Amino acid sequence: MSSEQWKKRCVDEWGLQDAPLPDSVDWKSVYESKPFSRNLLKNSSPYAVCHDSPSEVPPRRALSIPGFIEGDFSDWTTSTEEIPSDMSGIPKGAVVCARPKYSWFTMEQVVDLKAEGLWDQVIDEFQPEIMIQDWYEESRLHEFIYQLHVKLLSADKTRVIAEHTVTPAEDRSVCNHKWKEVSHVFSGYGSDVRYVHFLHRLKNQYLNGFYTTASSGSSVIVRPSKPERLNNIVLSRQVHDCMP
Repeated sequence: MSSEQWKKRCVDEWGLQDAPLPDSVDWKSVYESKPFSRNLLKNSSPYAVCHDSPSEVPPRRALSIPGFIEGDFSDWTTSTEEIPSDMSGIPKGAVVCARPKYSWFTMEQVVDLKAEGLWDQVIDEFQPEIMIQDWYEESRLHEFIYQLHVKLLSADKTRVIAEHTVTPAEDRSVCNHKWKEVSHVFSGYGSDVRYVHFLHRLKNQYLNGFYTTASSGSSVIVRPSKPERLNNIVLSRQVHDCMP
């Protein structure tokens, strides 16, 4: 198949009629990479749980080993940050028998947009939408149990071109153990974006058992910037592909 035929496949499948289509691009490689409309994050559900499960899921059981988190976290860079206990409201000299101890478990991953099949001109000029989506499990552990921070980075991985941060608050008076969605769409972000840095933090608690907050279906998806272009596109991997 010729380069022009591969280019036509890319244009027809992803609605790129208005995108820059230089002859210097290896269109066969682009088509095989399928950079559009698929999840560019690897191992998107390391806890091996799925947000497409029934709307009410049973509470996650406490683990017997403090600090041990069940899951396969390959492809993620992880770290744990212990949170000092707040003793400000305890009178001096009072004996505290048991207080919950909290920690943040951080998971992060960097997506190389060019390595995934995108080319310079389509990022800089066409600026396809970059959609972020994530799910976390509701609980009563704390008022804040989840944080998301996503940055669009330049080629040197140091300059932040755009970013989105959110720390949703939990209503601890009602808890149905449902999955909560967090999402954001980057558009019109300007030139020179080459990497997407995805980071989320999940709060864990230790009190007579180690209770974890789970995530599922984390995703970074590049899609044509105009919604009407998606009408005839079949997504090769849905956002809801949540099992590793």
